Amino acid sequence: MQNIYRLSEIKGIIGAEGNLADDSAISVLLTDSRRITYPASSLFFALSARRNGHEFIADAYTASVRSFVVNAQPDTVMPDASFLVVPNVLAALQQLAAHHRRQFNLEVIGVTGSNGKTIVKEWLYQLFCPEKNIVRNPKSYNSQIGVPLSVWQLNEGHNLGIFEAGISAPGEMERLEAIIQPSVGVLTHMGTAHDEGFSSPAAKLEEKLKLFKNCRLLVYNYEVLLDHEAALSTTECFTWSRKFKIADLYVFSETTIADKYYLRGKYKGQEIECLVPFRDDASIENAIVCWATMLAMGYSPANADDRIERLSPVSMRLELKHGINDCSIIDDSYNSDVQSLEIALNFLGQQNQHSKKTVILSDIYQSGLSEEALYKQVAQLISDKRIERFIGVGAALVAHQQYFRVPEVHFYADTMALLQDIGKLHFREETILIKGSRSFEFERVSRVLSQKAHETILEINLNTLLSNLNYYKAKLQPGVKLMAMVKAFSYGSGTFEVANMLQYNKVDYLAVAYTDEGIALREGGISLPIVVLNPEPLAYDKLVAYRLEPEIYSFGLLDEFVQFAQENDVSNYPIHVKIDTGMHRLGFEPQDVDTLCDMLEVNKYVKVASVFSHLAASDAAQHDLFTLHQIGVFDKAAAQIEQAVGYKVLKHISNTSGITRWPNAQYDMVRLGIGLYGVDAAVPADDAGLQPVATLKTTVSQVRKVPANDTIGYNRNGSLKRDGVIATVRIGYADGYLRAFGNGVGRMLVNGVQVPTVGNISMDMCAIDVTDVPNLREGDEVIVFNDVLRIEELAKQIGTIPYEILTNISQRVKRVYFYE
Repeated sequence: MQNIYRLSEIKGIIGAEGNLADDSAISVLLTDSRRITYPASSLFFALSARRNGHEFIADAYTASVRSFVVNAQPDTVMPDASFLVVPNVLAALQQLAAHHRRQFNLEVIGVTGSNGKTIVKEWLYQLFCPEKNIVRNPKSYNSQIGVPLSVWQLNEGHNLGIFEAGISAPGEMERLEAIIQPSVGVLTHMGTAHDEGFSSPAAKLEEKLKLFKNCRLLVYNYEVLLDHEAALSTTECFTWSRKFKIADLYVFSETTIADKYYLRGKYKGQEIECLVPFRDDASIENAIVCWATMLAMGYSPANADDRIERLSPVSMRLELKHGINDCSIIDDSYNSDVQSLEIALNFLGQQNQHSKKTVILSDIYQSGLSEEALYKQVAQLISDKRIERFIGVGAALVAHQQYFRVPEVHFYADTMALLQDIGKLHFREETILIKGSRSFEFERVSRVLSQKAHETILEINLNTLLSNLNYYKAKLQPGVKLMAMVKAFSYGSGTFEVANMLQYNKVDYLAVAYTDEGIALREGGISLPIVVLNPEPLAYDKLVAYRLEPEIYSFGLLDEFVQFAQENDVSNYPIHVKIDTGMHRLGFEPQDVDTLCDMLEVNKYVKVASVFSHLAASDAAQHDLFTLHQIGVFDKAAAQIEQAVGYKVLKHISNTSGITRWPNAQYDMVRLGIGLYGVDAAVPADDAGLQPVATLKTTVSQVRKVPANDTIGYNRNGSLKRDGVIATVRIGYADGYLRAFGNGVGRMLVNGVQVPTVGNISMDMCAIDVTDVPNLREGDEVIVFNDVLRIEELAKQIGTIPYEILTNISQRVKRVYFYE
């Protein structure tokens, strides 16, 4: 049941100018030229955020899109395209979504808060879906762009909407309220997230309350709004509290029972109970919010208790990990709907490490469409994304298998049938998307296909990496290119997984240390220009064969490469010339530049792609005079080389901290290194724009009580000063947790508590003092570093730098990549 608007109708709704090439039927709203599935029925909104969407009109046009909303008519002539011209493209998108929302009279729950919005939204979906056909945000699409795209899904088959709204600055919530138009409001936990965008926490709260200004009912924590009752305009409120008996739902007793949490409360003068299948603090609060919402909306206490006890964990992230037989696994095995399927297929399309792409999909529930319409749409998506192998699981997919026309198809009635047959499918050197509704238990499929590894894991958040990339892009002057450093296994974070994300988001160059690293990226499907910083003459044949571009830093290296080019009929091969301006590591000395120019001026075998240097102390204010000296030396050398060769070359000297501290030294390109991973000595630690991308975690092998002064570990170096408890955890120096962290120097996070190491670090394990951690059990998670216990802190503990912490993480530590 797609929404279809004529282009002429949309033109009137958003008050656009411009001429229509035809009156197309529009059902899809596009904001990303890389994610086009139905071009003929798509309307592309050229949004201007970090990058100007008008720059990608040509890409969308090439992909057969012919309808555009713009703020200025493009210079390129496209006679068969329609351009709706508006003053503000984002406002037009929001106006169209608000108009669409007004066409439907149904109950809509609006969810906001600082934390827990997405979990509460997804749990409310689980709780209400037995009798409701629900439309909701896909994943965490709660922004100024995500909300209108989410509301656009609304159709006549839905009888309940659940939409979350996130804001980061004043003035945003009123726009989202006009789009969502909620009748029921739910306020989740209020914390410090996005505080930096508001004058005070109170101002942030009052901005969030604007979502509820036209609600008939508001559900909230009683004590949170004690000082803000004047800002409430709803006719009815339902409050909950763990402190105040006056609340409509007063939670007066909380007890842990096995792996569950038992809540008792007072409601309408009666004692009621609720069993929550989680134990962590955030989940308990989110469950109480859902409990209160169900009661407020008329569900019986018994019904609410029964459904909350059966809540399932919510995973909003796609998980990319290594699989058997050199496969890559994209694990999204906990939810399945058309919108999140399209998101997952787009992510699958970004992965170029294998030419073959496979999708394992279960039946989709609660779509609001007839089965025939649903699976025709799914089959079209699968076909459009050029999937080579499709494996469908479930009675509905079996019944509609005739719609799936891809090179290889398999259908199974249930998950067990697939698992029994999985060995016959011969998965090898392919990227596999596993996406299933929770009842199909596709985590079992994921376990079979995933490469076995011990329980120490380095998680890399690709969304955060992208956010960090955009943080630095926003600092660049117009036209400045960006080279991303992915040497040393991307600072320990991976190879093609990181490079694919960078390529998809249009960085200009990648740089690696050695030829083999560049070859691995090429074999992983990376087509970007790749610079090799330490080219080996013995590998020049491979370097050229794989289209890698060498850094040339000495006359010997230049002579050897020119000789190789002569012997192999290579001409005008791109090279990158390095000038030593004071780092004194690699590069031509300033006094060598005259001779270098003579060699380059008459050389037909090489072409200078760039001239560059390296700032030795760009992050250190005490060395700013030296940095200025380096820039001056570079200016002179680069100008001399450019004049000698007679053509324009790229010039670059800024590294990560240089981007931040030396905006006037950006030249034609900058090199972004460890800043991608959330570490920059020139950025204050409280700058929310830059975040760590990696979490190193392990698990507890054993917990034991130890008397005071009993020795622990090799050489009997460890002991406790009091009777206490130690935990042995699955990480040691062979994993990259260095011996220097032993004997209380290093600290780890266990259930939110920082605890010291005890004794020496062993090869595969170490001990930590968990005396002050309650209810710790074998198998519990232990954080070595994350966004709370940061890499910079670990570096300080052992007197090193963050680079060493990251790059020391062993290859035996499993890398898992997350993408929302």
